Amino acid sequence: MPKLISKVRASSIVQRFSKLTAIRNGGKEVGDYSQAMRTFTTSNGHVREPVSRSGQKQIVDALVLGERRRAVSLLYEFSLGNNKLSADDFASILQSCARLPDPLFVMETWKIMEEKEINISDKCYSLAVRALCKGGYLKEALSLMSIMGENTNCYSMLPIYNNFLAACYETQTLDYANECMDLMEHQMVGKNEITYAQLLKLAVLQQNLSAVHEIWKECSKFYSLSLLSLRKFIWSFTELRDLNSAHTALQHMVRLAFRENSYISRTAEGRFCDLRLDIPAPSSGNWSFIDVSLDTVGSSNFDMERRSLGSMETNTARKTLSASVMKLLRWSFNDVIHACAQVQNCDLAELLMLQMQALGLQPSGSTYDGFIRAIATTRGFSDGVEVLKVMQEKNIKPHDSTLAVLAVMCSRELELNLAEAFLDEMSKIHNPHPYNAFLEACDVLDRPERAVQILAKMKRLNLQPNIRTYELLFSLFGNVNAPYEEGNMLSQVDVAKRINTIEMDMMKNGIQHSHLSLRNVLKALGAEGMVKELIQYLRAAENRFSRYDTYMITPVYNTVLHSLVEAKESRMATQIFKSMVSSGVPPDAATYNVMIDGCSIVGCFRSALALISMMFRSGFNPQAVTLTGLLKMLLRSEDFDGALELLNQGISEGIQLDLLLYNTIFQVAAEKGRIDVIELIVEHMHLQGVLPDPSTCSHVFAAYVDHGFYNTAMEALQVLSVRMIAGVDKDTDEKRTELENLILGEDSEDEPQILETFKDSKEYLTVALLQLRWCAILGYPVSWSPSDSQWARRLSSNLASTNGLL
Repeated sequence: MPKLISKVRASSIVQRFSKLTAIRNGGKEVGDYSQAMRTFTTSNGHVREPVSRSGQKQIVDALVLGERRRAVSLLYEFSLGNNKLSADDFASILQSCARLPDPLFVMETWKIMEEKEINISDKCYSLAVRALCKGGYLKEALSLMSIMGENTNCYSMLPIYNNFLAACYETQTLDYANECMDLMEHQMVGKNEITYAQLLKLAVLQQNLSAVHEIWKECSKFYSLSLLSLRKFIWSFTELRDLNSAHTALQHMVRLAFRENSYISRTAEGRFCDLRLDIPAPSSGNWSFIDVSLDTVGSSNFDMERRSLGSMETNTARKTLSASVMKLLRWSFNDVIHACAQVQNCDLAELLMLQMQALGLQPSGSTYDGFIRAIATTRGFSDGVEVLKVMQEKNIKPHDSTLAVLAVMCSRELELNLAEAFLDEMSKIHNPHPYNAFLEACDVLDRPERAVQILAKMKRLNLQPNIRTYELLFSLFGNVNAPYEEGNMLSQVDVAKRINTIEMDMMKNGIQHSHLSLRNVLKALGAEGMVKELIQYLRAAENRFSRYDTYMITPVYNTVLHSLVEAKESRMATQIFKSMVSSGVPPDAATYNVMIDGCSIVGCFRSALALISMMFRSGFNPQAVTLTGLLKMLLRSEDFDGALELLNQGISEGIQLDLLLYNTIFQVAAEKGRIDVIELIVEHMHLQGVLPDPSTCSHVFAAYVDHGFYNTAMEALQVLSVRMIAGVDKDTDEKRTELENLILGEDSEDEPQILETFKDSKEYLTVALLQLRWCAILGYPVSWSPSDSQWARRLSSNLASTNGLL
């Protein structure tokens, strides 16, 4: 009788299986068992009943019931009680193991079969490999497949390899997939369309677009691609965001569906299958799954002509397709439309929707889900809402994912009412992301009362928060008075209770602090002036994060230092900074800027210069905020000449000066009555293209009024207001008449109308219009050309006489 392998190879396999059986945990969750006992065909073609049917049934029943120890005992009794066993007598046991699966019991069974020197059939090999693959024992399955290739009785090898590749995809094990491909090439097994389908999934798993194109080339070389194959390629291209290739393959699929007869059917499990004869393609040499050159594959080279929707033949659209083909086409259209959403190509998504209509394919809820995503992400949520109305007119229920996307987008646009309405329409919510987006909008708008309502809904739905939820809760409810009032004893007690309540809920849900949640707690404590608690939380953050990632702890330190500086606790801030540096936590630019700002508060210019020196050594260059801190110290000592010199130096070094820096100078100069400095800075700011804001107008106006220059104050206010409007609204010329009507109107309702008209715009525009209206009421005509102002021309001339230097 021919042997499967030599006794040496057999004993090594037996030893390996015995060792694995001994050291690995046995027993896994089992499934249903049906039709385990069958009539088997022997190797010589005769049909007979297996030996000891009752013994096999007892073993299978024990496995199904999870009684693995009894099954092992029955297996050994079964093997000892029958001396003339064949592979067919173990087939039902292996079949049950493959269905459960129970890879360890397969190893026990295999060991007995080897000890009995049973000539193992290809069916037993197939069942054993399937059980090992389903159980995650890919290494053992690969070894068995290697031995199987040497067995002359094994013919149907390719399905086993396909099952193994499928298991590699399920377990995300690419190394074993490569070994399997090498083994297939060595044994010259070849590939069929199922093989290529598994390779596509593995390529997508690896995010290897070039491999997908290589598979396309090889598959199309040996096969006339079927609808099922094209469906899988389209899925692969869309998963890897190759929209051009996906669309081209889709058009090829449409032409194929309408021009040729399809042979699509369904298996007993309901899966689609192709009834065409599938002859394996020959081995293609040294083709490797991973080693595919990107240079050899074009991103859209399919050698197919693209046909527009308008040139589609009339008889093509009239052909009646089967329900299976229609479903496959709809799925592929859905995939490409969803890909359009990912790459924000709404134009192609619209064309595909029109093409579906021309082909008689009714869009499903999934189709509209992708289409609304594509439209809303590119054109805004309002267009997505319009498509949703079309769905409702067609009685198509939107998916919860569709409503979630619209809710998130409405939240980002701060449309709380509409966002909440979409959240209420969702039937099943498993992810708190859309609710987190709503909470984030509440945080931006400072509407904690709306956040309380949405939190109550989350609780009613038993929707568990995630760490992002808690990060937002600390930001929303972490402080009471700030930024409107300073903290007091009552507000501090309330803050402590709020933080404790949120943290208790975190503990109940098994969620720990993140860097951001801790930072939000620290900001809340700092805003309320709770220095003692601030330091306690800093120590907790140090113990948790410092040892793992020093760079991630730096923003936490920055938050504490900023809070201490704001609380005028400069000494403690210095101690924390020294402790930070000595413990190996690297300061960043923000750290140095905060500490320089602290020096400006206590007026220690020497310490500030030392910090700048450290800043340079750490590789950070001064920024506008750095200059602001230094300017505060110079202005505090009324060293305006030094401040102007510092500005010139900053400009020469390429530092972009910001509005906060200029306003800092305006504030001190106005307090000290230095109108000459104010006028120089106003013109310099204008030349630098920095727009004024209401604070700028207030400081400049107050400086002139305090010295009795009332006409100059009004003229300056007009010029600065017009510059504000021109910077905010680029269409000032077109809207000039409308704006003049609002400014010059004598109705008492004109001012409320200004507030209402521009409530959704930046507040600067509203303030500027009101300032111009007050100027007009006092008899100063509105001029839309600031350069015509004598005040503006004088400032320009004065700065020009200094060659642009301050």
